[in-house]
Amino acid sequence: MDIKTGFFYLFSAVLLFASFRVITARNPVYAALYLVLAFAQAAALWILLKAEFLAITLVLVYVGAVMVLFLFVVMMLDINVDSLRQGFWKHFPVAGTLGAIMALEMAAVVMGGFRSTETPKSLAVAGQMTAQISNTKELGKVLYSQYVYPLEIAAVILLVAMIAAIALTLRQRKDSKYSSPSDQVRVKAADRMTVLKMDATKIAEPAADNAAQEKKA
Repeated sequence: MDIKTGFFYLFSAVLLFASFRVITARNPVYAALYLVLAFAQAAALWILLKAEFLAITLVLVYVGAVMVLFLFVVMMLDINVDSLRQGFWKHFPVAGTLGAIMALEMAAVVMGGFRSTETPKSLAVAGQMTAQISNTKELGKVLYSQYVYPLEIAAVILLVAMIAAIALTLRQRKDSKYSSPSDQVRVKAADRMTVLKMDATKIAEPAADNAAQEKKA
């Protein structure tokens, strides 16, 4: 067994363990951290398959953005986990059946992909040809030549979704106090300070004299 095969089994074992802990962890924060670990191991497996672009995209998009946002929301909302666990075993048979069906379908697809009629010599030649080609470069050529219009449409849809999310959350509250930056920029020195003319202060009388006057009165 070479070092590449050893890394494959190592990453696969950690990925299976992390995936199992995602669905069995009682704390949602721990489950999200195990999901981050699972994404990292999947990215490592993609690097072994020479799919560098997919691996980097998985790390940057899911680990670096989606999961960090998920952790922030979970820790900020302080969700009551006990209320979420109610009725878990009631729906477990249906969930287990659906999970088993999905696992069988995925196994059928994966095992069907391993069946190949090519000879080992042709596989070796194909491996040498793919080793000389950068999949990231080829993927970029395909995206910006053959699929340039779908890519632009997807970018516009994501931009509209981002603007809509900002518009939905950016609501002006009546009870909040804020200063307009434009008003602060246009303010003048004369508007900030006003000099008022006041009468001169009088010297206060001593307390003893006041007490004597009160006795005489």
